Amino acid sequence: MKQAVQEQIAAALEQLFGAVTKLQAAYPGKPFTLDGRLVGDIGEVVASLHYRLTLNEGLTKRHDAIADDGRNVQIKTTFSKNLTFPVGHVPDYYLGIKLSRDGTFEEIYNGPGQLIKDELKRRAPTTTNGLHGNLMSQLKRINLTVPDEQRIPRR
Repeated sequence: MKQAVQEQIAAALEQLFGAVTKLQAAYPGKPFTLDGRLVGDIGEVVASLHYRLTLNEGLTKRHDAIADDGRNVQIKTTFSKNLTFPVGHVPDYYLGIKLSRDGTFEEIYNGPGQLIKDELKRRAPTTTNGLHGNLMSQLKRINLTVPDEQRIPRR
């Protein structure tokens, strides 16, 4: 039994690393590492394909992309029901998306980071790494109030 489980893990890891190699070939500017960055890197690339923005090269602090009009954008991505927002700084613009297994996505929030910060000002961080978490319903609600001219436009 133990050998069979180890073989299944080895086969699954081989598939994962094969997928990473394909992702790296498709978009060489992102590392697509399996150490917790994979979902974020995929989300950034998906966002760059659907919104008028250019991804920053490599890893950058606080912002992941620049919109065509010069606005700095932080992109957060999830496959589940959790998006986070930083406690220590306010991103100029925040784009939160929920990915589906088929590569489609739902826009959860697209607008100024300050609107989120204002909404969370009395709330303590909900994670141990200085992030507000479990924001999906709040972000959707705040997103309804964002004027179109303050959104990152789609391509």
